[in-house]
Amino acid sequence: MTRCPCGSGLPLAECCAPLHAGERAAGTAEQLMRSRFSAFAVGDAAYLRRSWHPSTRPADLVLDDDVRWYRLDVIATSGGGAFDTAGTVEFEAFWRSPAGRGSMREVSRFVRGDEGWQYVDGDVRPTG
Repeated sequence: MTRCPCGSGLPLAECCAPLHAGERAAGTAEQLMRSRFSAFAVGDAAYLRRSWHPSTRPADLVLDDDVRWYRLDVIATSGGGAFDTAGTVEFEAFWRSPAGRGSMREVSRFVRGDEGWQYVDGDVRPTG
């Protein structure tokens, strides 16, 4: 049993893997953000592209195999609930690579439409 990288404490198979496989949709902006972090952690670029809003989705997405995403801290959320059409999630994500370790902090924007919750963009904040 592999724990989900998103930090929920649940097994990956019960948490983010069904979202990655398209078996279930994210119910909130935070759940989508957590599933996207897990996708970075497990190297699922296809899910990242599918969950990215078409207006800001990159034409191509190549993940760095040398970067290992290992921890996610959700700092704050605004909107993004079951009855909302927009929301933000502030988080800090921690990584390791052969060159060292670090983190990135972002306030991500999400919208909910016909395709469910989708990532629009984010503002990276300084860490430390």
